[in-house]
Amino acid sequence: MTGATAAPASLLDRIVGDGLGWLDEARPYFRLPPNVTTDADPDLTLKPLVELAELTHLIKTSHPLPGLRSVADGLFAFAWSETRDGKLFTELIRGEPHATYPVEIYGVFAQAGLRDRAVDELLATTTRLRGWRVAREDHTRTLSVLNAERRIGLPPHADFGAVLELTNLGLLPEPWTLDRKAAYGLTHDVFHLTDWGRARGRLSRPFAHYLRLWLPAWLENWLDEQLWDLAGELLAVTACLPAAPYDPVAWQRLAEAQVPDGSVPAAGAAPPAGDRAGAFAACYHATLVTVFAGTLARIALDEKVSAPDEAVTATAGRHTHEDEVAP
Repeated sequence: MTGATAAPASLLDRIVGDGLGWLDEARPYFRLPPNVTTDADPDLTLKPLVELAELTHLIKTSHPLPGLRSVADGLFAFAWSETRDGKLFTELIRGEPHATYPVEIYGVFAQAGLRDRAVDELLATTTRLRGWRVAREDHTRTLSVLNAERRIGLPPHADFGAVLELTNLGLLPEPWTLDRKAAYGLTHDVFHLTDWGRARGRLSRPFAHYLRLWLPAWLENWLDEQLWDLAGELLAVTACLPAAPYDPVAWQRLAEAQVPDGSVPAAGAAPPAGDRAGAFAACYHATLVTVFAGTLARIALDEKVSAPDEAVTATAGRHTHEDEVAP
Protein backbone atom coordinates (compact mmCIF):
# COMPACT_ATOMS: atom_id res chain seq x y z
CA MET A 1 0.00 0.00 0.00
CA THR A 2 1.33 3.42 -0.94
CA GLY A 3 1.87 6.23 1.53
CA ALA A 4 -1.06 8.13 0.02
CA THR A 5 -3.52 5.40 1.03
CA ALA A 6 -1.87 3.99 4.17
CA ALA A 7 -3.22 6.68 6.52
CA PRO A 8 -6.85 6.46 5.31
CA ALA A 9 -6.68 2.67 5.41
CA SER A 10 -5.39 2.75 8.98
CA LEU A 11 -8.21 5.07 10.05
CA LEU A 12 -10.85 2.94 8.35
CA ASP A 13 -9.47 -0.27 9.86
CA ARG A 14 -9.56 1.26 13.32
CA ILE A 15 -13.14 2.48 12.88
CA VAL A 16 -14.33 -0.89 11.58
CA GLY A 17 -12.39 -2.88 14.18
CA ASP A 18 -13.65 -0.82 17.11
CA GLY A 19 -17.22 -0.91 15.81
CA LEU A 20 -17.18 -4.68 15.33
CA GLY A 21 -15.79 -5.09 18.84
CA TRP A 22 -18.73 -3.16 20.29
CA LEU A 23 -21.23 -5.12 18.21
CA ASP A 24 -19.68 -8.40 19.34
CA GLU A 25 -20.09 -7.41 22.98
CA ALA A 26 -23.68 -6.35 22.27
CA ARG A 27 -24.80 -9.84 21.17
CA PRO A 28 -27.25 -10.24 24.10
CA TYR A 29 -29.24 -7.26 22.83
CA PHE A 30 -29.57 -8.78 19.35
CA ARG A 31 -31.10 -11.98 20.72
CA LEU A 32 -34.68 -12.68 19.69
CA PRO A 33 -37.33 -12.87 22.43
CA PRO A 34 -39.57 -15.95 22.87
CA ASN A 35 -42.58 -14.05 21.46
CA VAL A 36 -40.82 -13.02 18.26
CA THR A 37 -43.37 -14.85 16.06
CA THR A 38 -46.46 -13.65 17.96
CA ASP A 39 -46.81 -10.19 19.48
CA ALA A 40 -43.22 -8.85 19.49
CA ASP A 41 -42.51 -5.72 17.44
CA PRO A 42 -40.45 -6.78 14.37
CA ASP A 43 -38.82 -3.34 14.23
CA LEU A 44 -37.37 -3.88 17.71
CA THR A 45 -36.48 -7.56 17.36
CA LEU A 46 -36.04 -8.84 13.80
CA LYS A 47 -34.89 -5.56 12.27
CA PRO A 48 -31.70 -5.26 14.36
CA LEU A 49 -30.85 -8.92 13.74
CA VAL A 50 -31.30 -8.76 9.96
CA GLU A 51 -29.23 -5.57 9.78
CA LEU A 52 -26.51 -7.34 11.74
CA ALA A 53 -26.65 -10.28 9.32
CA GLU A 54 -26.77 -8.17 6.15
CA LEU A 55 -23.80 -5.99 6.95
CA THR A 56 -21.56 -8.51 8.73
CA HIS A 57 -21.94 -10.90 5.79
CA LEU A 58 -20.50 -8.23 3.50
CA ILE A 59 -17.63 -7.62 5.92
CA LYS A 60 -16.88 -11.32 6.49
CA THR A 61 -16.61 -11.97 2.76
CA SER A 62 -14.94 -8.75 1.59
CA HIS A 63 -12.84 -6.92 4.18
CA PRO A 64 -9.10 -7.09 3.40
CA LEU A 65 -8.08 -7.91 7.00
CA PRO A 66 -8.53 -11.55 8.14
CA GLY A 67 -8.99 -10.55 11.78
CA LEU A 68 -11.94 -8.32 11.01
CA ARG A 69 -13.43 -10.89 8.66
CA SER A 70 -13.25 -13.41 11.49
CA VAL A 71 -15.16 -11.19 13.94
CA ALA A 72 -17.80 -10.47 11.30
CA ASP A 73 -18.05 -14.18 10.52
CA GLY A 74 -18.80 -14.93 14.16
CA LEU A 75 -21.52 -12.28 14.26
CA PHE A 76 -23.11 -13.58 11.07
CA ALA A 77 -23.11 -17.15 12.42
CA PHE A 78 -24.69 -15.85 15.63
CA ALA A 79 -27.47 -14.17 13.62
CA TRP A 80 -28.21 -17.42 11.77
CA SER A 81 -28.31 -19.37 15.03
CA GLU A 82 -30.89 -16.89 16.38
CA THR A 83 -33.20 -17.99 13.53
CA ARG A 84 -32.84 -21.57 14.81
CA ASP A 85 -30.95 -22.42 11.63
CA GLY A 86 -33.84 -21.15 9.53
CA LYS A 87 -36.72 -22.82 11.38
CA LEU A 88 -37.95 -19.39 12.50
CA PHE A 89 -38.91 -18.46 8.93
CA THR A 90 -41.41 -21.32 8.64
CA GLU A 91 -43.36 -19.84 11.56
CA LEU A 92 -43.11 -16.28 10.27
CA ILE A 93 -44.29 -17.16 6.76
CA ARG A 94 -47.17 -19.35 7.96
CA GLY A 95 -48.28 -16.59 10.32
CA GLU A 96 -48.09 -13.84 7.66
CA PRO A 97 -47.99 -15.39 4.19
CA HIS A 98 -48.26 -12.01 2.45
CA ALA A 99 -45.62 -10.25 4.58
CA THR A 100 -42.41 -9.32 2.81
CA TYR A 101 -40.06 -9.04 5.77
CA PRO A 102 -39.57 -12.83 6.29
CA VAL A 103 -38.53 -13.10 2.63
CA GLU A 104 -36.16 -10.13 2.91
CA ILE A 105 -34.53 -11.59 6.01
CA TYR A 106 -34.29 -15.12 4.62
CA GLY A 107 -32.69 -13.71 1.46
CA VAL A 108 -29.72 -12.49 3.47
CA PHE A 109 -28.95 -16.02 4.63
CA ALA A 110 -29.90 -17.76 1.38
CA GLN A 111 -27.30 -15.67 -0.41
CA ALA A 112 -24.73 -17.13 1.97
CA GLY A 113 -25.88 -20.68 1.23
CA LEU A 114 -27.82 -21.07 4.50
CA ARG A 115 -31.24 -22.47 3.60
CA ASP A 116 -34.07 -24.57 4.98
CA ARG A 117 -36.05 -26.92 2.69
CA ALA A 118 -39.38 -26.23 4.39
CA VAL A 119 -38.88 -22.48 3.98
CA ASP A 120 -37.99 -22.87 0.31
CA GLU A 121 -41.13 -24.92 -0.29
CA LEU A 122 -43.34 -22.39 1.50
CA LEU A 123 -41.89 -19.47 -0.42
CA ALA A 124 -42.37 -21.23 -3.74
CA THR A 125 -46.10 -21.21 -2.92
CA THR A 126 -46.66 -17.91 -1.09
CA THR A 127 -44.75 -15.75 -3.57
CA ARG A 128 -46.96 -17.06 -6.39
CA LEU A 129 -50.11 -15.80 -4.69
CA ARG A 130 -51.92 -12.86 -6.27
CA GLY A 131 -51.77 -11.07 -2.95
CA TRP A 132 -47.99 -11.14 -3.10
CA ARG A 133 -48.07 -9.03 -6.28
CA VAL A 134 -50.18 -6.22 -4.85
CA ALA A 135 -48.40 -2.94 -5.63
CA ARG A 136 -46.60 -1.35 -2.70
CA GLU A 137 -46.42 2.41 -2.20
CA ASP A 138 -42.83 2.25 -0.94
CA HIS A 139 -40.85 1.63 -4.10
CA THR A 140 -37.53 1.44 -2.24
CA ARG A 141 -38.97 -1.36 -0.11
CA THR A 142 -40.09 -3.12 -3.29
CA LEU A 143 -36.48 -3.02 -4.52
CA SER A 144 -35.50 -4.75 -1.27
CA VAL A 145 -38.07 -7.49 -1.89
CA LEU A 146 -36.95 -7.94 -5.50
CA ASN A 147 -33.33 -8.22 -4.39
CA ALA A 148 -34.36 -10.85 -1.83
CA GLU A 149 -36.21 -12.80 -4.52
CA ARG A 150 -33.07 -12.76 -6.64
CA ARG A 151 -30.96 -13.97 -3.75
CA ILE A 152 -33.31 -16.86 -3.00
CA GLY A 153 -33.81 -17.78 -6.65
CA LEU A 154 -37.52 -16.88 -6.84
CA PRO A 155 -39.12 -15.37 -9.95
CA PRO A 156 -39.28 -11.56 -9.52
CA HIS A 157 -42.80 -10.30 -8.84
CA ALA A 158 -42.12 -7.00 -10.64
CA ASP A 159 -39.59 -5.46 -13.01
CA PHE A 160 -36.65 -4.07 -11.05
CA GLY A 161 -35.87 -1.32 -13.56
CA ALA A 162 -39.46 -0.11 -13.73
CA VAL A 163 -39.65 0.13 -9.93
CA LEU A 164 -36.25 1.84 -9.73
CA GLU A 165 -37.48 4.58 -12.04
CA LEU A 166 -40.07 5.56 -9.40
CA THR A 167 -37.60 5.91 -6.52
CA ASN A 168 -35.64 8.92 -5.30
CA LEU A 169 -32.58 7.63 -7.11
CA GLY A 170 -34.43 6.81 -10.31
CA LEU A 171 -36.13 10.21 -10.53
CA LEU A 172 -32.88 12.15 -9.87
CA PRO A 173 -34.74 14.80 -7.82
CA GLU A 174 -33.56 18.38 -7.45
CA PRO A 175 -30.84 17.99 -4.82
CA TRP A 176 -32.09 20.82 -2.62
CA THR A 177 -35.44 19.04 -2.17
CA LEU A 178 -33.86 16.00 -0.55
CA ASP A 179 -35.08 15.95 3.05
CA ARG A 180 -33.96 13.46 5.66
CA LYS A 181 -36.53 10.78 4.81
CA ALA A 182 -35.86 11.02 1.08
CA ALA A 183 -32.11 10.85 1.71
CA TYR A 184 -32.45 7.59 3.62
CA GLY A 185 -34.59 6.27 0.77
CA LEU A 186 -32.02 7.26 -1.83
CA THR A 187 -29.16 5.54 0.01
CA HIS A 188 -31.18 2.33 0.17
CA ASP A 189 -32.04 2.60 -3.52
CA VAL A 190 -28.30 2.44 -4.13
CA PHE A 191 -27.81 -0.44 -1.70
CA HIS A 192 -30.55 -2.58 -3.27
CA LEU A 193 -29.40 -1.75 -6.81
CA THR A 194 -25.78 -2.66 -6.07
CA ASP A 195 -26.62 -5.57 -3.71
CA TRP A 196 -25.13 -3.65 -0.81
CA GLY A 197 -21.96 -2.69 -2.67
CA ARG A 198 -21.22 -6.11 -4.14
CA ALA A 199 -22.23 -5.12 -7.70
CA ARG A 200 -21.25 -1.47 -8.01
CA GLY A 201 -21.19 -1.75 -11.81
CA ARG A 202 -24.99 -1.66 -11.76
CA LEU A 203 -24.86 2.02 -10.87
CA SER A 204 -25.41 3.70 -14.25
CA ARG A 205 -23.37 6.64 -15.46
CA PRO A 206 -26.21 9.20 -14.95
CA PHE A 207 -26.80 7.94 -11.41
CA ALA A 208 -23.08 7.99 -10.61
CA HIS A 209 -22.66 11.49 -12.05
CA TYR A 210 -25.62 12.83 -10.04
CA LEU A 211 -24.38 11.26 -6.81
CA ARG A 212 -20.76 12.33 -7.30
CA LEU A 213 -21.93 15.91 -7.84
CA TRP A 214 -24.24 16.20 -4.84
CA LEU A 215 -22.99 13.77 -2.18
CA PRO A 216 -20.38 16.24 -0.80
CA ALA A 217 -23.04 18.89 -0.11
CA TRP A 218 -25.43 16.39 1.46
CA LEU A 219 -22.64 14.97 3.58
CA GLU A 220 -21.58 18.37 4.84
CA ASN A 221 -25.17 19.22 5.74
CA TRP A 222 -25.86 16.10 7.79
CA LEU A 223 -22.43 16.05 9.37
CA ASP A 224 -23.12 19.60 10.58
CA GLU A 225 -26.41 18.33 12.01
CA GLN A 226 -24.46 15.47 13.65
CA LEU A 227 -26.75 12.91 12.06
CA TRP A 228 -24.03 10.25 12.07
CA ASP A 229 -26.36 7.48 10.96
CA LEU A 230 -27.24 9.19 7.67
CA ALA A 231 -23.70 10.47 7.18
CA GLY A 232 -22.46 6.88 7.38
CA GLU A 233 -24.98 5.76 4.78
CA LEU A 234 -23.92 8.59 2.45
CA LEU A 235 -20.27 7.58 2.88
CA ALA A 236 -21.25 4.01 1.98
CA VAL A 237 -22.94 5.31 -1.18
CA THR A 238 -19.82 7.34 -1.97
CA ALA A 239 -17.77 4.15 -1.78
CA CYS A 240 -20.08 2.57 -4.37
CA LEU A 241 -19.19 5.18 -7.01
CA PRO A 242 -16.77 4.40 -9.85
CA ALA A 243 -13.22 5.23 -8.69
CA ALA A 244 -14.82 5.89 -5.30
CA PRO A 245 -13.72 9.30 -3.97
CA TYR A 246 -12.39 9.34 -0.41
CA ASP A 247 -13.41 12.34 1.71
CA PRO A 248 -10.81 12.62 4.49
CA VAL A 249 -12.67 15.41 6.31
CA ALA A 250 -15.96 13.52 6.41
CA TRP A 251 -14.30 10.33 7.60
CA GLN A 252 -12.37 12.16 10.28
CA ARG A 253 -15.56 13.79 11.57
CA LEU A 254 -17.33 10.42 11.70
CA ALA A 255 -14.30 8.91 13.46
CA GLU A 256 -14.48 11.67 16.07
CA ALA A 257 -18.15 10.85 16.66
CA GLN A 258 -17.26 7.23 17.45
CA VAL A 259 -17.24 6.60 21.19
CA PRO A 260 -14.08 5.06 22.71
CA ASP A 261 -15.99 1.81 23.25
CA GLY A 262 -16.48 1.55 19.46
CA SER A 263 -20.14 2.56 19.23
CA VAL A 264 -21.46 5.37 17.06
CA PRO A 265 -24.58 7.26 18.19
CA ALA A 266 -27.32 7.73 15.62
CA ALA A 267 -27.25 11.47 16.24
CA GLY A 268 -25.50 13.97 18.47
CA ALA A 269 -23.42 12.97 21.44
CA ALA A 270 -23.06 9.52 22.96
CA PRO A 271 -25.86 8.44 25.35
CA PRO A 272 -25.14 8.60 29.10
CA ALA A 273 -23.02 5.78 30.47
CA GLY A 274 -24.65 3.05 32.53
CA ASP A 275 -27.77 2.32 30.49
CA ARG A 276 -26.53 -0.48 28.23
CA ALA A 277 -29.94 -1.29 26.74
CA GLY A 278 -30.52 2.38 25.98
CA ALA A 279 -27.06 2.72 24.48
CA PHE A 280 -27.73 -0.27 22.25
CA ALA A 281 -30.99 1.19 20.93
CA ALA A 282 -29.32 4.55 20.33
CA CYS A 283 -26.16 3.22 18.69
CA TYR A 284 -26.54 -0.18 17.08
CA HIS A 285 -27.72 0.98 13.64
CA ALA A 286 -25.24 3.82 13.24
CA THR A 287 -22.45 1.50 14.38
CA LEU A 288 -23.44 -1.13 11.82
CA VAL A 289 -23.66 1.51 9.09
CA THR A 290 -20.25 2.88 10.02
CA VAL A 291 -18.48 -0.49 9.86
CA PHE A 292 -20.27 -1.23 6.58
CA ALA A 293 -19.27 2.10 5.04
CA GLY A 294 -15.73 1.72 6.35
CA THR A 295 -15.45 -1.70 4.74
CA LEU A 296 -16.67 -0.46 1.34
CA ALA A 297 -14.31 2.52 1.51
CA ARG A 298 -11.41 0.23 2.46
CA ILE A 299 -12.15 -2.07 -0.50
CA ALA A 300 -12.20 0.95 -2.80
CA LEU A 301 -8.82 2.11 -1.47
CA ASP A 302 -7.29 -1.28 -2.19
CA GLU A 303 -8.68 -1.17 -5.72
CA LYS A 304 -7.04 2.19 -6.32
CA VAL A 305 -3.70 0.72 -5.29
CA SER A 306 -4.05 -2.28 -7.59
CA ALA A 307 -5.31 -0.35 -10.63
CA PRO A 308 -4.64 3.20 -11.86
CA ASP A 309 -7.48 5.67 -11.37
CA GLU A 310 -7.63 6.31 -15.09
CA ALA A 311 -8.35 2.65 -15.82
CA VAL A 312 -11.08 2.51 -13.20
CA THR A 313 -12.69 5.70 -14.48
CA ALA A 314 -12.50 4.58 -18.09
CA THR A 315 -14.50 1.45 -17.37
CA ALA A 316 -17.03 3.15 -15.07
CA GLY A 317 -19.65 3.79 -17.71
CA ARG A 318 -19.23 0.75 -19.96
CA HIS A 319 -22.46 -1.03 -19.09
CA THR A 320 -25.55 -1.76 -21.15
CA HIS A 321 -28.91 -0.35 -20.07
CA GLU A 322 -29.84 -3.84 -18.89
CA ASP A 323 -26.77 -3.93 -16.64
CA GLU A 324 -27.72 -0.59 -15.15
CA VAL A 325 -31.02 -1.73 -13.70
CA ALA A 326 -30.89 -5.51 -13.33
CA PRO A 327 -31.11 -6.64 -9.68
